[in-house]
Amino acid sequence: MANVNVRIDGNIKADAEAVFSELGLTPSTAINLFYKQVIRTKSIPFPIKAEIPNRKTIKALKEAKKIEKHPSKYKKYVSVEELMEDLDDWRMALERQASSKKISNYA
Repeated sequence: MANVNVRIDGNIKADAEAVFSELGLTPSTAINLFYKQVIRTKSIPFPIKAEIPNRKTIKALKEAKKIEKHPSKYKKYVSVEELMEDLDDWRMALERQASSKKISNYA
């Protein structure tokens, strides 16, 4: 017999062990089953896929490709502080715009 030491997130361990328990398995038995399937199939016994990005991520990836193709059309920042200043200015402009719409709605 050999021992296997693995670091794993505590929540993942607890959740998996709850499933093992429902199946009548000990963690040791479940891991042995996994190893035996790896040997038998000479592969990981379940599909491993990249997560399918959601709409927001797809939009961000498309935007990043545009920026990559035409970098001169986009502002570059020398520091995070410079970026944060621009974001603050942008946020304040949006707030001014929103408050002026509220005022004009009452006029």
